[in-house]
Amino acid sequence: MLSITALHHLHIFIFVLAVVHVTFCALTILFGGAKVRKWKRWEDSAFKGQHDLPEVQSRIYIHLQDHDFIKNRYEGLGNGYALLGWWHSFFKQFYGSVTKSDYTTLRLGFIMTHCRGNPKFNFHNYLMRTLEADFKKVVGISWYLWLFVVFFLLLNVYGWHTYFWIAFVPFILLLAVGTKLEHIITQLAHEVAEKHVAVEGDLVVQPSDDHFWFNRPRIVLFLIHVILFQNSFELAFFFWIWLQYGFDSCIMGQVRFIIPRLVIGVFIQFICSYSTLPLYVIVTQMGSSFKKAIFDEHIHDGLVGWARLAKKKKTTRNAATESSKVGLHKEDSPALIQLGKLGKTSVMEGSNAGVYSEQK
Repeated sequence: MLSITALHHLHIFIFVLAVVHVTFCALTILFGGAKVRKWKRWEDSAFKGQHDLPEVQSRIYIHLQDHDFIKNRYEGLGNGYALLGWWHSFFKQFYGSVTKSDYTTLRLGFIMTHCRGNPKFNFHNYLMRTLEADFKKVVGISWYLWLFVVFFLLLNVYGWHTYFWIAFVPFILLLAVGTKLEHIITQLAHEVAEKHVAVEGDLVVQPSDDHFWFNRPRIVLFLIHVILFQNSFELAFFFWIWLQYGFDSCIMGQVRFIIPRLVIGVFIQFICSYSTLPLYVIVTQMGSSFKKAIFDEHIHDGLVGWARLAKKKKTTRNAATESSKVGLHKEDSPALIQLGKLGKTSVMEGSNAGVYSEQK
C-alpha cells in the first residue's frame, strides 16, 4: 500500500514525533517543576509553625470565615455552589491556581490522614519524588497512542481540515482537567464549611477518592499523558510537513488554519507547565491512599530488599520442609521392612518352641 519513499518519510515522521514528544515533556517537567520548587518556602513556613501535634490541637477555636482557605475557595458561593463552584474553578486555573493557604491546608490534611504520627513529614520532598516517578511514564509513548496516530492519518481527507480540528482535543481535555483539579480543592473547602462553624487549630480537610473521576486519581495522569502526546503530535506533524515537503505544500494546508493550530499548541504547553502540572502534583495526593514515594529512596530500596530476602527465606524454608517430609518417608520404608522381618522371625520362633514342647 505504501511505496519505499512513503515508508522512508513515515520513518522520519516517527523519529520527529518521538523527539518532539520527549522535548515537550522535558519542558513541561522543567517549568512545572520549577514552580513546584517555589513551594519550598511554604513548606518551611508550615514546618516552623507546626512543631508537634499536641501543640496544634491545643489551640483555641477559630471561625471558618477567618481561614484564608475558606475565603478563597468557598465564601461567597452561597446557594449557587453547584454552578458557581465550577465557574470559579474554570477561571481559577489561569491565575493563582495554588496559593499558600491551599498548600498548607492540603499538606496538613495529607499528614493527618496518612502519617499522623509524623507531623514533621516533609510534604514538599514527597511531591517532588511523586512528580519524578509519575512523569517517567508520561514520557513514553504507549501502544494506544500509536493507534491514535494511525487513525488520525486515515482521517486526513482533503477538505476535512483534520489537522485544525484535532488541535482542539488536547485543548478541551486540558481545560477539563484543570477545572476538575481546581474544583476538587473547592469541594474540600465546601465539606469543611458544611460540617463546622468553627474548628480548633488549623483547618484539616479529609482526602478521599470520591472527588476524582470514577474514584480513580490515576485517570488524571492518563489524561495529561494524552494531552501532551496529542499536542506533540500536532506540532511534530507541522514541522515534519514543513521540512519534508515545504511550507507551500498542499499537505500543509491553508495559513488561516495553521496559525490557530500553532497558537493552541503554545497555549497548551504553557498552561500545562505552569498550571495543570502543579495542580496535578498536589491535588492527586488528596486521594484515599498514598504512593510509594512517601518513603525515602534508601528506605524504599531497603524495604524492597527486605521483602525479597523474606520471600527467598520462605521459599527455602518450604523447600526444606518438603525435602524433610520426603526424606522421612524414605527412611520409614526400611524401618518398616526391618520391623516386619523381626516380627516374622519372632512368630516362627514361637511356633517352633511350641512344637518342641509337644514333642518333649
